[in-house]
Amino acid sequence: MKMFLDSAKTDEIRYALDLWDIDGITTNPKHVKDSGKPFRTVIEEIAGLFDGTTKEVSVEVDPNLADWEKMVDQGLELSKISPNFVIKVGVSEQGFKAIRELTNRGVRVNATLIFSVAQAWQAARAGAAFVSPFVGWKEQYGDPVESLIPEVAVMLENYDYRAEIIAAAVRNSRHIAEAALAGAHCITAGMAVYQDSFRNPYTTMGEQLFQNAWNATPEQ
Repeated sequence: MKMFLDSAKTDEIRYALDLWDIDGITTNPKHVKDSGKPFRTVIEEIAGLFDGTTKEVSVEVDPNLADWEKMVDQGLELSKISPNFVIKVGVSEQGFKAIRELTNRGVRVNATLIFSVAQAWQAARAGAAFVSPFVGWKEQYGDPVESLIPEVAVMLENYDYRAEIIAAAVRNSRHIAEAALAGAHCITAGMAVYQDSFRNPYTTMGEQLFQNAWNATPEQ
């Protein structure tokens, strides 16, 4: 399962590349805003961090665009900035048309804001390289999430679609484990979520026990 960092902050991305060897990143308009930099500046900086690699970088078109042709035009423009860029398009009737057109022109697309198997199916049949079911958002508003990724995985396998599943809006280690067991190809989460996933109170307890034993043992 690929490990993507969900961020547009270059300091976080550098850290995750160096220490965790992440497989890529996902961005969205909120992350770009939180970076404190203009859109074009931050995506060009991110492109530089991944130059010379094959790691994927998802960059989203303007979510205000309601016409598929404008989505395609901006997607084509963004794709020229870096060969690492995967263009994120929100799922909608116009969005699915944009996904199909971008795919036909050789641009990889990440279909984002997926909350149902039907939406994932529409994205996959349109040629999306990635489909991104949002786990945390559904759970946050009281909807069950346990079946979403497993059912998307079954749908893709049944019809031999090539799209990879990115488990998105992941909020905790349980979400990571469930996505992995359900067959997600990729996971994307924020820095704090991954840092929490490295830790466990039992590990901390064991380390303290072993440290105490080590310190109490004569060297010779």
